[in-house]
Order: sequence, then C-alpha cells, then structure tokens
Amino acid sequence: MTYLPTISRRAVLGLVAGAALLPSLAFAQQSFDLTSAQKDQPRAEVVPEAVKLLGKDVKLAKPGTFTIATTGQRLPFGINAADDHKTIVGSEPDIARLIADGLGLKLEVVQVAWADWPLGVASGKYDAAISNVTVTEQRKEKFDFSTYRKDQLGFYVSAKSAIKEISKPEDVAGLKVIVGAGTNQEQILLRWIKANEARGLKATEVQYFDDDVVLYIALESGRADAYFGPNGTLGFKAAQTGSTRLVGSFSGGWPELAEIAVTTRKGSGIAEAITAVLNAQIKSGNYQKSLARWGLAPEAIDVSRTNPPGLPKS
Repeated sequence: MTYLPTISRRAVLGLVAGAALLPSLAFAQQSFDLTSAQKDQPRAEVVPEAVKLLGKDVKLAKPGTFTIATTGQRLPFGINAADDHKTIVGSEPDIARLIADGLGLKLEVVQVAWADWPLGVASGKYDAAISNVTVTEQRKEKFDFSTYRKDQLGFYVSAKSAIKEISKPEDVAGLKVIVGAGTNQEQILLRWIKANEARGLKATEVQYFDDDVVLYIALESGRADAYFGPNGTLGFKAAQTGSTRLVGSFSGGWPELAEIAVTTRKGSGIAEAITAVLNAQIKSGNYQKSLARWGLAPEAIDVSRTNPPGLPKS
C-alpha cells in the first residue's frame, strides 16, 4: 500500500483497558504527517533526575546517542516516511524521541525485523527496542522493561459481516479466525478454543497469513470471519479503508492486564532512567500528545513502571 504524505483517518476512541466488547464507537477526524520532517513531533526538555539515574558509566551502543530498534512496518506504530522512504515515522519513534530528549541524547532509529531485536538488544547493538513489545515473565529473564502503553487487542470483521459482537470465548465457536502465529492473541484464542471444545461447542478454525493483502482478501471474501490482532494497527486500517470494523476489544493479556514497554538489556542500568523520563513526559502532557497524534490516546497509561508483573509463562 502507498501512503500519501498526509492522510486522514477516523481514530477509534473510548477503548477501555482490559474491557471486553466496546458496544459503540466514536470517531474523530485526524490527519497524520508521514513525511520525514515530522514538524509536529512532540519534543521534551532534559530530565535531570533521569540523567542522574542513567549515570556516566552506562555503556550505550554509541556514546551520546540513544539507539533504538523498531520494525517500522505498520502504522500507527511506525512506517518508512513517504518522502525519503528511510526515516521511520509513527508512534514508536515519537516515544523514542521523548526519551532521547529527556536523557539529553541524540536519537538513532534502526529498522529491524521482529525476530532480530532480541539478540540486538541483548548484545548491546541497540540500547532498546521500542516495537510494541509486551511485558512477559519469560522476557523479563533477559530484558528490563519501562511501560508506556496498554496492550489492547481487537476482533475485526468485514464491514459487510453479520457478526455484531465478540465479547466472550464462546462467541468464536464455529468461526474462522485469523491470528498471528506465536503472538499473545494466538495463545488467548487457543485457550478459548480449548475451553469451548470442553463445553461441546462448535470448533473454531484458526487461520494464519504471512501476507496482509491475502489476509484482508480472505476477510473480505468470507473465507475468514474475523481477524484477532493488535487493536492499534487494525483500528488504523479499519478507519483508513472502511472495509473492516471492530466488534470486540480485550486486554492483550486476557484475563490479565498487559502493557507495552521499552525493552532494554537486563541489568544495563538504562530502564530506571527511561521510566523516569516517561513519567516526566506523562506529567508534562508530551506523552499524551504523542499518542493522541497517532490515534492511540485510549491506550495511554497513567504511570510508567519498571519491570511490572508480566504475562505469565505459558
């Protein structure tokens, strides 16, 4: 898909962390600047407390620079700029910019494949990964976390679908549901299916696609009934095209709450400083502005935490 430098969309409002179905939606017209200039990108002042926490002995990938890894493959989290096709623009680079500013560092954003960030962060090649990473207990064994967003998942169906809501596990019985392999939402869906089977309900067909174009064709054609995935990206797509609609929203850690976090190497001494910057930006309002300009205001948190309880090991 080709994106114009500025596009308009209707941002989904009113999501509630950990909520089940959203019975109604409100929309607000919003424009996004997808050029590399990013003139409206929120900026921050240096946060002395955070700089002190970082300390002089912390080893960064590049001295004086905050180097972060992100996939940069999907809006609103990140995508290649429409003009130079190299600069990554989106909500994740915005968060990275606030952190770099708060620490008094330059910012370098490196585009990587999802499978590559763990080794890159663990080895010190990157100072952090900011790429919609959910806090889990298993990941906490190797990484530290500074939370910055609620992890929300959504069920989306074709705009022509007769499905009105998916608010509980039994609602997926008899449906053909698309989900990403190896994701939190896949684990949730498989648990629901197992519970439904134990109750003698109709089987659910799980479908996997590597290509988004093919995925949406399946949804539009009726070969699939619903798509269960990150609400931020799916909501952006739905509002942009009008071809799909939200029929249910759940916490990414259902039935537990889940949070998205800046991911750093375990024991690197960076996480507490990042958390301090994020809390300073929450207090100043820069954080809220950053999420709002990408339609993610409903996923804002009230306070950033370092290494909070994560999703349990499966």
